[in-house]
Amino acid sequence: MKTVFPRLLIAAIALTLAACSPQFDWREIRSDAAPYVVAMPAKPSTFSRKIDLDGTETVMTMTAAEVGDVTFAVGMAELPDATRAQLSLAAMKTALVNNIRGTVRQEKVLTMAQTQTASGGTLAVTEIEATGPASAATGNQPRVLFARFVARDKRVYQLVATGPEKAVTRDIVATYFSSFKFN
Repeated sequence: MKTVFPRLLIAAIALTLAACSPQFDWREIRSDAAPYVVAMPAKPSTFSRKIDLDGTETVMTMTAAEVGDVTFAVGMAELPDATRAQLSLAAMKTALVNNIRGTVRQEKVLTMAQTQTASGGTLAVTEIEATGPASAATGNQPRVLFARFVARDKRVYQLVATGPEKAVTRDIVATYFSSFKFN
């Protein structure tokens, strides 16, 4: 009995501490590369790479954070003009869905404020939910991808939340997506 009680006490303390520890430590991130702010659930990393968007080579800057098996990312690229930026949104969507070997389950068009002031107007935003097959990377669960795509002037943006379907809840996605604002 004397050896069981300390083990039970330690287990109870560990469970209590785990319950108090927030899984998502949301923090406001301001981009150095573009005029936006977003809440990330962990300290993000930023990297850039060359990509092809609908026949136009450009550099995409990604800021991403991972919590458990869920990845949150904001991608931004600048195109030669606003027309090409608008046209490249479909290519961005196709590339993301292809990356997970997925299919789009739901797609809708929303609007968001162009600036943080009421007089700045609105922008059209395409939002998708896609699913892909289970893999070792998702703990043999189907992968889900939630993404938003928006063009503003010559820049395009993609917001992504992806991971095992059971780990990416709509509440988490709503918190993440609603935090994205243009400066």
